[in-house]
Amino acid sequence: MENLEKLDRKSSPTFNQWWESVTMYLGFFPETVDRQKIAWVGTLLTDTALVWHLHRYRELGENDTWVNYSVAIRMEYRNEREAADAQLKLGQPKYQGSIRAYLTEFRALNNFTRATGEALREKVDLAMPDVVLDMRFAHYLEDFADDKGFLQATHQASLQVEKKKALRAAKEAIRSGAAPNKDGTRNDRHREQGKKTTHDQVAKKEPHNPGQTTPGHQKRTSGHRMTWPSKGYQARRQRNTGKAGKTAGHVADQATEPTTASPSRRYREQLCHRHHGRSRL
Repeated sequence: MENLEKLDRKSSPTFNQWWESVTMYLGFFPETVDRQKIAWVGTLLTDTALVWHLHRYRELGENDTWVNYSVAIRMEYRNEREAADAQLKLGQPKYQGSIRAYLTEFRALNNFTRATGEALREKVDLAMPDVVLDMRFAHYLEDFADDKGFLQATHQASLQVEKKKALRAAKEAIRSGAAPNKDGTRNDRHREQGKKTTHDQVAKKEPHNPGQTTPGHQKRTSGHRMTWPSKGYQARRQRNTGKAGKTAGHVADQATEPTTASPSRRYREQLCHRHHGRSRL
């Protein structure tokens, strides 16, 4: 183990954690006597903390014991507001998708708060999302006998939710074609194929020219092409109309009112000329 951090303030907000690390470190050296333990702790103190340590050494010297020194340094350096501050912070940690990270932070704060029973369970339940609570209530129908069983049940329910979430993400990745390759990278095959197909279609498509008609367009419009009557046709039409007028007048003398060519006949005549370029009477 590496040497511990230095303690330089008379009242440190993290003194309890620091002192627990000191006692754990000394547990590796059970043969160490009281005088050696006190001297070693003095090497970890600086500034006002070192002044306090040296003052105590001048007064007690070799008569000091490890038990008395431990009680004195904890009374001198403890933070009176440590438990109250930890109580306020105990409800701040929120579940962010990892139950291990949450419980680590929660237990570190609860070391100073010492919350148990309903106070502890309320803090944990308020920090958990509904999906974790639903999973826990579905699998644990009875009340918990102690806080240890409650925390274990919450831990197991959160792990199941995290595994389900990871499995859902893996399925979505497989559906989208983003399966991992051997080198760890991902290749979205479906998207690449879609891009390739779209690129080929755009490359094969002919550029649009507004002044040029396609063969299909000519084929569709050939049967409805409109042409103007020629000058020869107009002259013949005038001659035929004159003859029809004379005939109509002769008939009028013998019968009743003169008649002209019927509109339906003219319409058929125009249609024949449009389609065949000549008059079909």
